[in-house]
Amino acid sequence: MLPSGFNGMKAVVYDRYGPPEVLRVAQVERPVPMEDEVLVRIHATTVNRTDCATRGANRRSGRGISLISRLVSGVRRPRQPILGNELAGVVDAIGTAVTEFAVGDQVFGSTGFRFGAHAEYTCIRESARIAHMPAGTSFEQATAVPDGALNALWCLRGAGLRSGQRVLVYGASGSIGTAGVQLAAYLGADVTAVCSTKNLELVRSLGAGRVIDYTKEDFTKNGETYDVIFDAVGKHSFRRCRGSLKPGGSYLPTDGLENLVRALWLSRSEDKKVVFRLPPRYTKKDLLLLKELIEAGKYRAVIDRAYPLEEVVEATRYVETEQKTGNVVLTVSGA
Repeated sequence: MLPSGFNGMKAVVYDRYGPPEVLRVAQVERPVPMEDEVLVRIHATTVNRTDCATRGANRRSGRGISLISRLVSGVRRPRQPILGNELAGVVDAIGTAVTEFAVGDQVFGSTGFRFGAHAEYTCIRESARIAHMPAGTSFEQATAVPDGALNALWCLRGAGLRSGQRVLVYGASGSIGTAGVQLAAYLGADVTAVCSTKNLELVRSLGAGRVIDYTKEDFTKNGETYDVIFDAVGKHSFRRCRGSLKPGGSYLPTDGLENLVRALWLSRSEDKKVVFRLPPRYTKKDLLLLKELIEAGKYRAVIDRAYPLEEVVEATRYVETEQKTGNVVLTVSGA
């Protein structure tokens, strides 16, 4: 029985690390905004790679990364029982110091490693990564923007990408990959995208000048070289890609302890290098840039499937097949 005066909401929670089945829908206390926060009634969120890795304590990445993950998220059990870091919804209440938003505003954004978006409500600081939704977008389209696009933008900026440079995006049909293709094209790069047969036309439509079907061709063996190789799915390695980099070229990974070590070691050299900046620092300014690009017709989120919040386990299983195209959305019933 819920206590008297309980002001609840529905949320997806987990109290131990493990497979998707540790997730469950439960009634929890609804958050109350502090003076500099807005309370967002969430209409749509996503299941992404970060959610899956955190829920499993990054066991797939090896013991070292798993230990680091537990030190951050909770050694024995998760300190934050609600995952989800992307959201789109409506402002339901505001703190006394909030001036940028009003009740009823449609907003989208990212909570980052604070998570909390797999729920009917969450609080987020006004100065954090939250903005008014791009004109003409649905909640589902807006929520699918921040994670992949902010990740891709952070990585590409780290390489100092310049107009006219040759960029290869490996895993170009995923959440980060579809964002990487579009953002690299926006920055003026000559983009080559690597994906499976079924997604060749999709990534071409996103701005790739050339596409490679990895089931038929190994880009590391075709003699082509690039200024930047962006591994958007964490399935390659610097060692395999080094021969495909131009002198002074950069390999951009999205995970891996080995890559962090290589980034620190190779940074001393002027030759080919690994660029892996941790922790990532995404800003409100970055989110506003994405909003502008969407409204200008220069960026769009790619959505594979949408599930109701109650089917989060099924959605998570699908994400973990590593076969999704773009993003997987969760819609919140009653919103």
